[in-house]
Amino acid sequence: MAKEADVVVIGSGPGGYVAAIRASQLGFKTIIVEKRDLGGVCLNIGCIPTKALLKSAETLENLKHAEEFGFTVSEIKADFDKIIKRSRGVADKQSKGIQFLMKTNKIEVVMGHASFVSATEVKITDESGKETDRLKAKTIIVATGARSRELPSLKFDGETVINSERAMKLEKQPKRMLIVGAGAIGVEFAYFYHTLGTQVTIVELQKTLVPIEDEEVGKELGKIYKKAGMNLMLESTVEKVEKKGGAVQVTVKTPKGEEVVETDVVLSAVGVTGNIEGLNLEGIGVKTERGSIVVDRTTYQTSVPGIYAIGDVAGAPWLAHKASHEALVCVEKLAGLSPKAIRYDNIPGCTYCKPEIASVGFTEKAAREAGYDIKVGKFPFAPNGKAQASGHPEGFVKVIFDAKYGEWLGCHMIGHGVTDMIAEAVVARDLETTGHEIIAAVHPHPTMSEAVMEAVAEAYGEGVHLGTPAKKH
Repeated sequence: MAKEADVVVIGSGPGGYVAAIRASQLGFKTIIVEKRDLGGVCLNIGCIPTKALLKSAETLENLKHAEEFGFTVSEIKADFDKIIKRSRGVADKQSKGIQFLMKTNKIEVVMGHASFVSATEVKITDESGKETDRLKAKTIIVATGARSRELPSLKFDGETVINSERAMKLEKQPKRMLIVGAGAIGVEFAYFYHTLGTQVTIVELQKTLVPIEDEEVGKELGKIYKKAGMNLMLESTVEKVEKKGGAVQVTVKTPKGEEVVETDVVLSAVGVTGNIEGLNLEGIGVKTERGSIVVDRTTYQTSVPGIYAIGDVAGAPWLAHKASHEALVCVEKLAGLSPKAIRYDNIPGCTYCKPEIASVGFTEKAAREAGYDIKVGKFPFAPNGKAQASGHPEGFVKVIFDAKYGEWLGCHMIGHGVTDMIAEAVVARDLETTGHEIIAAVHPHPTMSEAVMEAVAEAYGEGVHLGTPAKKH
């Protein structure tokens, strides 16, 4: 006999567990289904453990520069196995935290793989395919996330060609690594392995690293990575991967012709695709498109009434905070509340390589292509007192405003800790704050956040710290 609930949530990542908690808070009897580990990809094999790895790399980098801060360190030795174990420990603690939240909010957790029997019923099977449970609900929310996209020419085998999950769990640090794709995942792993001593090559189809970011940001990161000793192969594609002896030979098509790069392992980081397989979506008429479930982005209902989808499985942007916010809006609408609709043009993106990257809104190129007459301001961290004192003067803040109405169109940052700074731009844009209001708002000194105000002042010809001639109003 099927268990009955008001809401069944399939998947327990940042979208799923938030949806389940909010549903329970609003009085819905809720069941959540997870086939692997509570917390989903983000907490277990994504956002959280990778940040732990990056922190270890940053710590090692700081130790290497200890003398600049007045310390003498005789020997620095990285223990790859301990670094990986620490990362896993951080992830495990987070997952246990989700278990606690489920118990506290009286949410029943059902472990296993869910697939639809009808629009109101799902069956649960174990790893062997044996049915273990049935669940019925008027509302079912799919939050199954996404996984690494696999290219036909780069099939994952766990040894020669690996995905991001495998990259954070390797038993042995490779001496050489070739990374395909210079998006967030690619450049983060590039920083981690390079800092630990691995010889890193990055192959990217576009002409800059992090190609979805503002072009100046991508160029700046490229200069920093190249200076650090990474091999960057831009406007290039991997044509062939062959294992020869104990090495891997990768044929790369570059603007200057084909080049063979010898490496120990290839990390494919070319994006993600939604986990839509095995749910029997087609059997009940749920529409999908290019690896994602099609939804109404105001209610998150799919093509079948009563079935909703949120987070990565519902398409780009593939961000944990986007999934969590969609969960809140979706469930609150189910409860008859009137949550504010998500502004998809105001969702920030963060990349945790070093230096970090954070952005929101239009790039300069996109703003011009959209027909805006714009004001652009840019302020480097080099003159910033906090940046100099911290030993991190690299990078800049760049802002873009509509010249006619003063709308803050975009904000782009590259530098130390900028992922903790971007929220100012997000809130300001949401409140329709003008550039003059940012300039008038007193920013604390000395802080990195002063660079935001300084960049805005530069856009309006009011900057005082770069020696830029003032503009007459």
